[in-house]
Amino acid sequence: MTPLVANRAAALALLGDPIRRALYRLAAEGDLTRDGASAALGIPRSTAAVNLDRLTDAGLLVAEFRRLTGRSGPGAGRPAKVYRVATTELVASIPERHYELAAELLAAALERAERDRMPVREAVAEEAFATGAAVGGGHDTLEDALDACGYAPAAGGEGDLVLENCPFHQLATRHTPLVCGANVELVRGLAAATGDDREPVLAPREGRCCVEIRARKDAAEQRRSARYPAQ
Repeated sequence: MTPLVANRAAALALLGDPIRRALYRLAAEGDLTRDGASAALGIPRSTAAVNLDRLTDAGLLVAEFRRLTGRSGPGAGRPAKVYRVATTELVASIPERHYELAAELLAAALERAERDRMPVREAVAEEAFATGAAVGGGHDTLEDALDACGYAPAAGGEGDLVLENCPFHQLATRHTPLVCGANVELVRGLAAATGDDREPVLAPREGRCCVEIRARKDAAEQRRSARYPAQ
């Protein structure tokens, strides 16, 4: 996996945290200080500082020290650390889309196919799984990882998950076999990295992502047995 895709995956993992996501959105609205972030979100200043610096280390924000009074010299006060967004490409859309992630994934797959002399679709599948694993490694649960990627997971029956949103909707509409194949491999990577034993499968349905996550049959049977014990 290329560094560009790895950086994108790390950014998605970071923004999966609600506090960091809120801080990023505040910084997108204008210069943000630690005190301002603390007041806006009602969190301790130390918490704001740690998370702002993590976003800066990931390249999502840039920081500089500046005297906010506009004065200099003795009595002007200490400079404050001011944060602003490093790029506008990660500002969320509604419904949430991540076309830049798809572009990076497909470009990396083409490079892999040429380098390793392998079929393009096989390279796409491998890059998609690796990207999902990189994103999933930053989350405790599959649901959190899916939410960070914009899939909007919702509970189905018997432990299943349906994905209410496709983050690659337009691409999936125009290039369905290629993009949906990448989609299911990316979700499989998320599941593997979060240790979730449910199975992502292709299950196209109008108005939703083409992928669903199905509980293994044995696990579903155990839940039914617990709910309706034999008389």
